[in-house]
Amino acid sequence: MNRSLLISAAAVLLSALLPAHADTLLVDRAKMDASVEHSMRGMSTAAVEKRLGAPTQKLEPRGGQKPKWPVIQRWVYPQYTVYFAHGHVVDVVLNRASPEEIGPAPTH
Repeated sequence: MNRSLLISAAAVLLSALLPAHADTLLVDRAKMDASVEHSMRGMSTAAVEKRLGAPTQKLEPRGGQKPKWPVIQRWVYPQYTVYFAHGHVVDVVLNRASPEEIGPAPTH
């Protein structure tokens, strides 16, 4: 019994001495950049282009199959993907910073 207690204590000590390894979480970056999303919501496409410049990519519009479903436009920037409905921002989503980042990837 003393031996297993000693081994457990040694394992705890060793794990405390090892350097901590932290993954970059998309959630952590999202908390830092939340103000960007709120400040852009409701902006027109022209205002977004004036503020951020031309997008790296304009993805094919989605939606609009039914009258109540708006057509959604998606503009991709290096850090963000901006979603528009009726020509105005409805959401801004952070893109992954690296393949190692844990979190959802933007769908293209």
